[in-house]
Amino acid sequence: MSLPKTTTAWILEGKDAEKGWDNLQLKKDQKIPELGEHDVLVQIQAVSLNYRDLAIPKGMYPLPLDLPRVACSDGAGNVLAVGKKATQFTVGDKVVTQFNQGHQAGPVTSAALATGLGGALDGTLRQYAVFPESGLALAPSNLTPTEAGTLTCAALTAWNALYGLESKALKPGNTVLTQGTGGVSLAAIQFAKAAGATVIATTSSDEKAKRLESLGADVVLNYKKDTNWGETAKRLSPGKMGVDHIVEVGGPGTMSQSLQAIKLEGVISVIGFLGGPKSEDEPSTLAALSSGCIIRGVLIGSKAQLIDMNRAIDANNIHPIVDERKFGFDDVHEAYQYQWEQKNFGKVVIHLGRLE
Repeated sequence: MSLPKTTTAWILEGKDAEKGWDNLQLKKDQKIPELGEHDVLVQIQAVSLNYRDLAIPKGMYPLPLDLPRVACSDGAGNVLAVGKKATQFTVGDKVVTQFNQGHQAGPVTSAALATGLGGALDGTLRQYAVFPESGLALAPSNLTPTEAGTLTCAALTAWNALYGLESKALKPGNTVLTQGTGGVSLAAIQFAKAAGATVIATTSSDEKAKRLESLGADVVLNYKKDTNWGETAKRLSPGKMGVDHIVEVGGPGTMSQSLQAIKLEGVISVIGFLGGPKSEDEPSTLAALSSGCIIRGVLIGSKAQLIDMNRAIDANNIHPIVDERKFGFDDVHEAYQYQWEQKNFGKVVIHLGRLE
C-alpha cells in the first residue's frame, strides 16, 4: 500500500485573544515530512483537548510558543511505517504521543521543555504525522483509540503527581485529595484507587459529586457549600492527620485550603491555575514551612513515566473517563467551545475517523 504524502491539519496560526478559535484554521494538502531512519509514520485516530489547548488561542498561555503550529499534544493512532533504523515499533502497533518529545527520563530540562507538541513542535490535530520513535509509546492494550488519546497530558500529569517524587511515591493506605472533575483529577482518582489509597474529592455540584463517588471517591466535598473544605478534609482523614497527596489544579485560589488539608511532610503537586493566576488569599512561601509539606510543580512527565503508567493502566484495566459527546475532525471549534464552557465530564475527544 502506498503511504500518504500530504495531510489535512488544524493549524494554530496565532494567539490573538479577540480571534479566539479563529486562530485555528483547517489546512489541506500539508506536506508530510520524509520518514527519517529513526522516525515513525502514524495515522492519528483520536485527539483529546487540554486546558492548555484552549489557553493558547485565547492568548492566556504563559510559556513560549513557536507559531504557527499544528495544534494539540494528545493523540493515539496506528503505525503505518517505520524508519530503517527504528527498533521500538512495528507496522500496526497502537501508539500514543509523548508531550515533551525530548523528555525521555529523569528530571525535565529546559531543553526538553522546548519540545512540547502543539506549541513548540507540530502537534497531533492532523490525519497523519511523523514522529521520532523516542516521541511515542505503546498504547495500553485494553484501551480503544478514543481512550488512549487522552493519556499524553492529563493522565501522565496525574501519574507524575502521585509517583514522580520517588521518596514520596503513593503507597497503599495513603490519602489523596483531588479538586474538581477535570482530566487530571479524574485520572488521579483512578490511579489512587488502583493503588489502594483513600480519595477525598472536591467539586461544585451535588450531581458531579455522585459521579465522583461512582468512580470510587470515598468522600466528596462541595466547596461551594463548605468554603473551609481544607479543614474538613483533614478532619476526615485517618487519625485527622491530613492527606498525603494533593493534586492542586486550582492554583492560588485554592492553595490556602490545600495547606489546611495537607499532612506534615505531605506533597502538594501544583498542576494548574484554574482558579486564576492570583488570589487575595494566596499564602506566602512560609506556609510550606508552617505546614511542613512539599509544594512541587509538575510539568507533565517523561517517556519512562508514560511507559510505566500505560503498563499500570493495562494491568489494572483502567479506562479513562471520556465525555459522552462525540466530535469529528470538522467539529474542532465546537469541541473547543464545549470544553471552554465546561460542559464536559471527562476528556473531550476529537475523532479523526469513524466516530466510535
